[in-house]
Amino acid sequence: MLPRDTVAAFFVPVGAVMTKDHVSINREVWDKDAQNWVDLGKRLWSGPPQWGIWGAPETSVTLLPEDMTGLDAVELGCGTGYVSGWMARRGARVTGIDVSSEQLATARQLADAYGAEITFVQGDAEATGFDAGRFDFAISEYGAAIWCRPEVWLREAWRLLRPGGSLVFLGNHPLSIICTPLNGAPCEPVLHRPYRGLWGVDWTEVEIDPSGVTFNLSIADWFALFTEIGFTVTRYQELYAPDEAAETRCWVPSDWAKNYPMEQVWHLSKPV
Repeated sequence: MLPRDTVAAFFVPVGAVMTKDHVSINREVWDKDAQNWVDLGKRLWSGPPQWGIWGAPETSVTLLPEDMTGLDAVELGCGTGYVSGWMARRGARVTGIDVSSEQLATARQLADAYGAEITFVQGDAEATGFDAGRFDFAISEYGAAIWCRPEVWLREAWRLLRPGGSLVFLGNHPLSIICTPLNGAPCEPVLHRPYRGLWGVDWTEVEIDPSGVTFNLSIADWFALFTEIGFTVTRYQELYAPDEAAETRCWVPSDWAKNYPMEQVWHLSKPV
C-alpha cells in the first residue's frame, strides 16, 4: 500500500510514548482515501511487478521468488492487492489482509477482473487471527511495513511463518524522514530531525494534507528487533530514484532520491 503525498510530520520526543489509537486512525485515513488509489491499483495489477515510489522493476530488485507454486503466502497490509495478484500469478495460494474495508473492496474487484483466486480478509496485521505456522512467505510493501508498530507486527509475522519461511518488507528509509524539514517542505540534504530514538511519524498533527500514524526505526534498532524476535537478515536493499526521474513523488524530489535512499527493503528468514 503506497503512501499518499504526505508533506509534513510531527515527531514524539525521545523517550515519549505513542498513545494514539493508530489502528483506528489509519483505518479511517485509508477508508476515506481509497478512491484515490483505484487507478494506481488497476495499473499495477495489469503489469509486471514494480516496487516502491519509483517503480523499481522486479527484474532488478527480486523481492519475490520466481516460482511460488505450492507456497502459502500472505500480504500484510495489502491495500488494493496488486502484490497479492503478482504472487498468485506465480503459483502461490495467497491471503491478503488489510485494515481498510474500502481498500479491500477495490482489491476484490480487481482480483475478480483478473481471475485471481485470493482470500482477502479485513483485519489488523498486528493481530491477524490466522493460525500459527500457516504461511511459507510473507510480504509487505508500505502496508504493515510502515502503518503498524514494528515490535508488534514483526512478532505476528514470525508467528505466522513456518520454520524456514521468509518475510520481505519495503518502506521508507529513515533518511527520507530525518531529511524532511519541520515545515513539511520536500526532502533536502540536511538533517532536520533526530535520528536517535526514531520511532515514526505522527501525520495527524500537520496542517497540510494530514494523514495517519506511521512507524520507522534507526537501522541499528531494526537489527536489534530482528535479533530479539529471532529473524535472520538475509539481504538488505536501499532504493534510489532512477536516473531519468525528474519530479517529486511523496514529498521526495528525484534529485534528492538519486543521491540518498528513499526506501529500504528487508529480507528476513525464520530459521528451521
